[in-house]
Amino acid sequence: MAKQYKNPIPTVDIIIEQNSRILMIRRKNEPYKGCLALPGGFVNEGERIEDAATREANEETSLDVGLREILGIYSDPKRDPRGHLMSTVFVGMIPVDDNIETVEGSAQDDAAEIEWINLGSLDNSNIAFDHKKILYDYKAWKLSGGTFWSSKNESNNKAI
Repeated sequence: MAKQYKNPIPTVDIIIEQNSRILMIRRKNEPYKGCLALPGGFVNEGERIEDAATREANEETSLDVGLREILGIYSDPKRDPRGHLMSTVFVGMIPVDDNIETVEGSAQDDAAEIEWINLGSLDNSNIAFDHKKILYDYKAWKLSGGTFWSSKNESNNKAI
């Protein structure tokens, strides 16, 4: 009898910043229906993770997003109530015409609407999953660089 494995499911999330504001979606479905979340979703079988990130961003916001960096990997088994979902979080950008102050986009797919939120006002926002932690890590990343992962700052993490 073949051994059955229960592996984490790969997902992606994308941070898109413009004019000190972050593009968020308001979730159309459970879990966290009505809450803000980063654009993102599941990686399809046979799909590269970076292709999943640009596809999900486009499906949810109608915007073409370029990827600049990987912020980190978030793999806490409790980060999503649907099960052990592990996310690669990308930092993306929207190519912008110099004459346009803000690219708007429109909600599609799993997004009920999209919103640009001020990066400095995260404490007052109802944010899904571990996306508030991811955005705090992003703020730190902008100052210092370096990647993050779920347990990077936990006391049981041993640096080499």
